[in-house]
Amino acid sequence: MENRIIFDSEIFGGKPIIKGTRISVEFILELLSSGMSTGDIINEYSHLKEDDVLAAIDYAAKTIKHEEIIFPAEITKISMQIPA
Repeated sequence: MENRIIFDSEIFGGKPIIKGTRISVEFILELLSSGMSTGDIINEYSHLKEDDVLAAIDYAAKTIKHEEIIFPAEITKISMQIPA
């Protein structure tokens, strides 16, 4: 699935897109979060395949998995307090 996601500096400033399209991973995720199903997206954008949508989800999941979160000290202190 990974080869379905490409980066092209000429399209959306190099953000990840579905290969052969101008549709970004971000846009696919926005459609899904708005309530559209994979089938809805494929019906609306007939040049997409189910594997394209799944590749976008997979890319996003892998990106988040490797994301490092750095909390300001104040938030860390608050989250570490145990209620009495």
